Amino acid sequence: SLKYKIYNMITIEEFKKKQSVRSRLIGIDLGSKIIGIAVCDQNQKVATPFKTLNRNKLSDLVLELKQIIEENDIGGIVIGNPINMDGSFGKSSQSTHDISEYISKNINLPLCLWDERLSTVGAFNLTSQLDVNVNKREKKIDQNAAAFILQGAIDFLNN
Repeated sequence: SLKYKIYNMITIEEFKKKQSVRSRLIGIDLGSKIIGIAVCDQNQKVATPFKTLNRNKLSDLVLELKQIIEENDIGGIVIGNPINMDGSFGKSSQSTHDISEYISKNINLPLCLWDERLSTVGAFNLTSQLDVNVNKREKKIDQNAAAFILQGAIDFLNN
C-alpha cells in the first residue's frame, strides 16, 4: 500500500489537528489538462469554485498556487485523490501522489489527500441540474469538482 506520509503530506485526521486556528483552505482537482481550484471561507463551512488553471509545468503550478494562497490567506491544501472505485490506487492516483509530493516540498502548508471517489461525477450532476449549457458546464467542471472535494473534506473536519 502507498504511504502518504511524505514531507507536509498528512492524513485528514492529522490535518484536523493542525487546524488549531480556522483558516481558509484551498481544494485542488488535478485534471489531466485542467486543474480546478476551490477555496473555502475562514470558518470552513462552504467551498466555492474559484478558478481553473491549465496544467503546465509543475514549477508553474507551484507559482500559481503560491499566488492564490498569498492573496486569499490560505492555511492548508486539500488535493483530490482519484482512488479507484474498489479502493485500489491506479495510475492517476500515483500521478496525483507524485504531484502532491512536489507541491508539499515547495509550499510550506499542511497538505492532505482527500478520497475523491464520485466527486467529478457529483460535480457534473450538480451543475447539470442547473440550467447551464454543456460547453459552459464542462469549462466549470474542474473548479466544481475542486469545490466538491474541498466541501467533502471540510464537512469531515467539521464533524
